[in-house]
This record gives sequence, C-alpha cells and structure tokens, in this order.
Amino acid sequence: MDKQQFKPYMTKRPQSRSKIRLYLGKYYFTFKRRLLWIKQSRSYAHKRNIDIRLPYLAADHKTPLIRRLKNVDMWLQYNKINNLKLAADKINGLVLAPGETFSFWYLVGKPTGKKGYLPGMVLCNGTFEPGVGGGLCQLSNLIYWMTLHTPLTVKERWRHNYDVFPDAERTQPFGSGATVVYNYIDLQITNDTDCDYQLVLWLDEEYLHGEWRSQQAPLYTYEVYEKEHIITQEWWGGYMRHNKMNRRIYDLNGQEIDDVIITENHAVMMYAPMLAAETDVSPAGEKS
Repeated sequence: MDKQQFKPYMTKRPQSRSKIRLYLGKYYFTFKRRLLWIKQSRSYAHKRNIDIRLPYLAADHKTPLIRRLKNVDMWLQYNKINNLKLAADKINGLVLAPGETFSFWYLVGKPTGKKGYLPGMVLCNGTFEPGVGGGLCQLSNLIYWMTLHTPLTVKERWRHNYDVFPDAERTQPFGSGATVVYNYIDLQITNDTDCDYQLVLWLDEEYLHGEWRSQQAPLYTYEVYEKEHIITQEWWGGYMRHNKMNRRIYDLNGQEIDDVIITENHAVMMYAPMLAAETDVSPAGEKS
C-alpha cells in the first residue's frame, strides 16, 4: 500500500499535556456534555424491558471476562467483572425506538465508588493505571461491534489513540472497539429504522454476552473486515499502526449489495512492531 494515503497522520508526535490542562479540559467537556443531554433529553432512549425480549435476533457477540495481559495485575481483571455487572444492569433490556439515540453514559451514569464500582484497568496516554470503574470499554467495545452487524447508525464513536498491547489470538480487526471516558467520550447509536431494537446484556462465569434484538426479521447480513493495514515508522522515532474498516452488506439470498467504509484507525504503537505474540500478552479481540 502507498504510505502517502496516511500522510496527514505521519507528522504527529504524541503530545504530553500537564495534569492541570488535562483536569481543566475534562471539566470543560464534561460540563458541555451535560448541557447537551439537557437540551436533547427527549431524543435519548431510556425505557427498558427486562422481562420480555423482542422476537428476532439481529446480532450477538461475546467476549472473555478474564484476559491475560502482560504486567497487568489480575485483581484489576476481577474488579472489572464487578464493574461490568453494574454497568450492564443499567443498560440491559433497553428498547431503542425509531428516532431515538442510545448513549452509553446517559444510561450508565458516572461510575463512582459509592455506586459499588471498583478500581479496574484504565488506558491512559499509552499506558494503563488503576481507576474506579475501569474496564467498561469491554462493554462499549461489544456494543459497538454488534451494532456494525445491524442497520442501526453509529452516531458517535471514539477510537484508542494508542495501541498498548501486541496482538495474540486477536479475533476482531485492529481498531474495532469503541473507547469511553465519562462522560464526554461516549458511544451513541441512533435507530434510523422503522422498528424497535432491544439491547440485551448478561454475564456468565466466562463471558460478557450481548444481543441486539428487533421487532422484525433482519433483511440483511453484514461482514466487517479490515483493509490497507500498515505500520509506519515516524520521523519522531516511534511507530504507528493504520487500517481501514469496511462493511459488506448481503441480502437474504447471499448477494452482496454494498461495500462501504466504516472508519479509519490510526494509533501510536507502544511496543516493538515485530514483537512475537505470546499467549499471556494480549487479549483476544479488541482491547478494553
């Protein structure tokens, strides 16, 4: 592939901001998001039905609860399970009506210790650290990946700026997740169809499970894949990873009717590009 296609991203050196600037920026964007929620409150979905599931399965997925990550204490993984249970309980059964928008943080709320959230792993500026409510990106990753296999519209999605762990048994393309940070880095999904969709979430002993269900039988199937994946060495000495994600759409007869780009991903690599994969280094699928 011609590297010039990614030229705009090859001159950016990772920026290091002061703690004061980070704090003020977070305060500003958090306040701005709250004002937007008030202004557009009627458009956000909030009704749930945990007793009855809609009849048709539109998409489903599951991801392992325990992922063996190099240099990451296992207690962070176990705390993450607690956090996922609390957050999933706030979303499970959500009915997304036509014209409504799903907002991850509008439903989950701020994860605090008073609500029962524990310190979990949080990715921050190319590394990781303990943080209350850490690990919820696994839930947003799962919802985003399922949504790409439905006719629902992704209104807002943020990608990781850093690729922290090398691949090992990855089952999804690089960059197929959706990071979240309360409340201004959100995952939002809009229902532009003419029928209700329902988001079902649960945990068992090994996996986080999810389903999008609908009132009507699906008319299409979807295939999400990556293309033009490259690694570039930057002028400032580091490496960056790039790809594009596309989606093929098929009718019920298996005939391809469309192939469209979903997004581009660009991330600073925090490990040697040719580092051999180890079974205890990286999770399967997109990182959380």
